[in-house]
Amino acid sequence: MPLAIPRLRRWLVLAAGLLCLVVAGAYIHRRRQVRDVFKQIPGKMNLDIQQTAEGFKVSKSDQGRTLFTVQASKAVQFKTGGKAELHHVTIILYGRDASRYDQIYGDDFAYDPQTGDVTAKGEVRIDLEANPEGILQPDQAKPEGMKNPIHLVTSNLLFNQKTGNAFTPAKVELQMPQASGSAVGVHYAAKDNVLTLDSHLDLALTGARKATLQASRGVISKDPRQVVLEEPKLTQGPQRMEAHRAILFLREDNTVDHVVASDDVRVQVAGNSPITARASRAEFVLNEAQDGISRALFQGDVQGETGGERPSRISAGRVQLDFSGRNEVSRVRIDQNVRLIDGSAPPDAVAQGVSNQQVEVAAPAMDLYVAQGKRLDHAETSGGGRITILPSSSKDATTVITAGNFQAKFDAHRGLSSVHGAPDVKVVSTSPDQPERTSSSQQIDATFRAAGGIDSMVQQGNFTYFDGERQARAERARFTPGDQVLVLTGSPRITDNGLATTADTLCMNRATGDAVAEGNVKTTYSDLREQPNGALLAGASPIHVTARTMTAHRNSATATYTGDVRLWQDANVVEATNVDFDRDHRSVVARGNGRPVSTALIQIGKNGKATPISITSTRLTYTDDERRAHFEGGVTTRGADVSVTADHVDAYLAPRGHGPAGHGLKGQGQLERLVAQGNVVVQEPGRKAVGDLLTYSVADDKFVLSGGTPSIFDAERGKIRGDSLTFFRHDDRVLVEGKDSSPTVTQTRVAR
Repeated sequence: MPLAIPRLRRWLVLAAGLLCLVVAGAYIHRRRQVRDVFKQIPGKMNLDIQQTAEGFKVSKSDQGRTLFTVQASKAVQFKTGGKAELHHVTIILYGRDASRYDQIYGDDFAYDPQTGDVTAKGEVRIDLEANPEGILQPDQAKPEGMKNPIHLVTSNLLFNQKTGNAFTPAKVELQMPQASGSAVGVHYAAKDNVLTLDSHLDLALTGARKATLQASRGVISKDPRQVVLEEPKLTQGPQRMEAHRAILFLREDNTVDHVVASDDVRVQVAGNSPITARASRAEFVLNEAQDGISRALFQGDVQGETGGERPSRISAGRVQLDFSGRNEVSRVRIDQNVRLIDGSAPPDAVAQGVSNQQVEVAAPAMDLYVAQGKRLDHAETSGGGRITILPSSSKDATTVITAGNFQAKFDAHRGLSSVHGAPDVKVVSTSPDQPERTSSSQQIDATFRAAGGIDSMVQQGNFTYFDGERQARAERARFTPGDQVLVLTGSPRITDNGLATTADTLCMNRATGDAVAEGNVKTTYSDLREQPNGALLAGASPIHVTARTMTAHRNSATATYTGDVRLWQDANVVEATNVDFDRDHRSVVARGNGRPVSTALIQIGKNGKATPISITSTRLTYTDDERRAHFEGGVTTRGADVSVTADHVDAYLAPRGHGPAGHGLKGQGQLERLVAQGNVVVQEPGRKAVGDLLTYSVADDKFVLSGGTPSIFDAERGKIRGDSLTFFRHDDRVLVEGKDSSPTVTQTRVAR
């Protein structure tokens, strides 16, 4: 909307000058009242002969106050036709309340008693001057000081004493302290006290800032006290305002109280950022001092548009401008279906880095506050509001923000710099071929880039977010459209298709679905189906992971956990510095990064008793459908009374819920077979075995040691060597096998 409305005050001041023509109409009306005076003059001068009189004065009074006086330096009455001439005439009109001191004067007047016409020959001058203190002064007293009277000059003025009407087709010149101009043709109707300026009204300001006011016709009336202008046009420099009709409503002292323009009001301001505006009706209220506008009101389908690098549009049913004491706009009140669009930039501006994104603000009502009468400072909606961020291309998202109230701030270039909304905030974002994204909170703060478009949005207070099956909650959320990253703090929580993650901080990329969690991370994978052929992570129970950080990839359903990671399902536990987990395949890659990877399993004996097994390594790889856990780097396996160390260990697990000999504990990873390679060492109480390859079978509790030169050392019986050594954990049997070339089998029993 244009904010240069203060210049309208000059239009109103000029139009007010036209009102003074009412006084001229009053003069003509008084001429009708003094027709008897003109009839008396010939009688006093002898009607039978041509007669002259040097100097006379005729007055008319009412209730002790003079209404007008007529003075002439010479009067001549003619026999033929009874016509009379008056020379060097001065007429002073005081008004019934003595509030005027208007003067009408000219060199020659003619009076025709048969028609009742009084006609000015040649030029007539009129000075219009208010005299508010006249009633307090002696009768006919001249004002103490002439306060810039309005001057009118015309010719061939005809007054009819019978009808009281007067007119002239001649041009009328007007001159006043701040303006001068003209009109063509004047009609005065005594019955209605209406003065009509027939055509071609043309006024010009004479101040420092030039302006012109034009109209095709003007009508001045006393009841109602107003001036009606047809097709008025106000032009001041690059500014232009016009309408089909304008009415100037007058106070008792004939000063302008307010102006109403109607029938397609139009405003245009040229320049680098051109402004155009339209409305069905506009009203301008002048202050009491008559030095400016106090309020301007536009009503009825108000439309405004600005050009330049950041074009904008506004529409509303009603726009009110309030002015400060210095005649500057201080506030703009917009209501009735307000719609404000900070428009898209033209192609050349986009090429220079200006955003092509549009921002639309809609509300039942909006207040715009202006700094120093020149620049939008801030704005506030009432009755709820909606901000729509329109896409710059068909692939981008459309975002709609609603709240109970919005407060906006503007930069030095009238662009939006920030917006605050509260309460009951809701943000809805829609993209082609994408599910709708919605969020809600108690308040929102959005910041805008100087080139246009949103830089970031911060929502606070019970924040919730929905994106298909993904949901998020937090106390605070910050979203940056540039990288599509949503950062959650204040007890944040994300759930997605059976996955729930909490942390100190959660970051989510809305475009890719990837997420990053930092600080006290805990993830729970629920809604799992039991995998009958799986083992360690095959149950339907939730899988839990705790760590310091997490990075999750939504498309691949994988997540990387770092820092004091602990992953477990039921009694099955993996602890490491770094863990990669694939939810769909239920696979784990754990790394120690200088610290041991710890895994907890169980072993079910023939008696059905469960024995815990702890395995440490530098790396663990496990895929549930293979039921094999592969350990690397300084692997140590510990049971109740035995430990095994090796370079590599493969632990084969029993299917979920099916342990050896029909015994099983549902929910626990049960060791079925163990294969260790490289520098294998088996340590039991009183016995130690070494070799390169070890196979351990849980079903018969049997160790088979081979590779290199396996050996068993017994504290009481000494050392046993062979190509293959088979021994059992719960008795003293040892089977020794030799090479094929010299097969030998040695069985020994060592007493303990």
